[in-house]
Amino acid sequence: MSQRFSFPAPAKLNLFLHITGQRSNGYHNLQTLFQFLDFGDKLTFELTDSGKVELLTTFKGVAHDDNLIVKAAKKLQLVSKADKGVKISIDKVLPMGGGLGGGSSNAATVLVALNKLWQLNYTTTELAALGLSLGADVPIFVHGHAAFAEGVGEIIHPQSPQEHWYLVTKPDVSISTAEVFSAPDLTRNTAPIDKGDYELASCHNDCQNWVINRYPEVANLLAWLVEYAPSQMTGTGACIFSSFTCEQEARYIQSKLPQGIESFVAKGANTSPLMHAVKNFPF
Repeated sequence: MSQRFSFPAPAKLNLFLHITGQRSNGYHNLQTLFQFLDFGDKLTFELTDSGKVELLTTFKGVAHDDNLIVKAAKKLQLVSKADKGVKISIDKVLPMGGGLGGGSSNAATVLVALNKLWQLNYTTTELAALGLSLGADVPIFVHGHAAFAEGVGEIIHPQSPQEHWYLVTKPDVSISTAEVFSAPDLTRNTAPIDKGDYELASCHNDCQNWVINRYPEVANLLAWLVEYAPSQMTGTGACIFSSFTCEQEARYIQSKLPQGIESFVAKGANTSPLMHAVKNFPF
């Protein structure tokens, strides 16, 4: 029987997200603080000699070759000239269109895992550069440490924010990142802050007001949550994270959530669960 190897693809939170400008190519200059969660998808890899990249799990509305999982594997295969194939399946628990970085995390896990399984020996920096061509958030997942990020998200400065317990909630709506960033009335002129001298409590998410003005489901949930704990949107939404000092408090508020709200409780993690999995890998 073929061996199968599993690796985590954790969620991330943007503890804040400032948009400081827009480039001539349409991309945005950002400042954000990334932190991982000890919760996410799980990818399983079965090595083959076929030379083919096969994603066994189907995604509604996403063609096989358009999936970031497949794109990441094929890009690594092309660059490395690896002649091995792989079958990949995923236990998908992170919501799509939630702002938790699920697609980027999946792509990063593919790069990191196949680098190990195919014994390619690329450095983290080299894998992160490959990842950037797949998406702006992919490098942070490859590097695997909480960080203050600038540029389009690729300039990374490791930091260690407090590892709170979080209740992460999502109303029954998905939000397109492209829709938010293409909006003419999105705030794009937040003054840059000093990565070594800022107060997290005074930071915010520049996408939040735009989203809550157009998605009442997000606005209503956020209004409900802030009555119980500090709460804000992550990324371009639709997920909201609420901070707690202990797991019990988070689970108590989770038990009170209105009907129809998707949710989970997780601990903040400054070192990605993916890094722990790679460190403990047998070869």
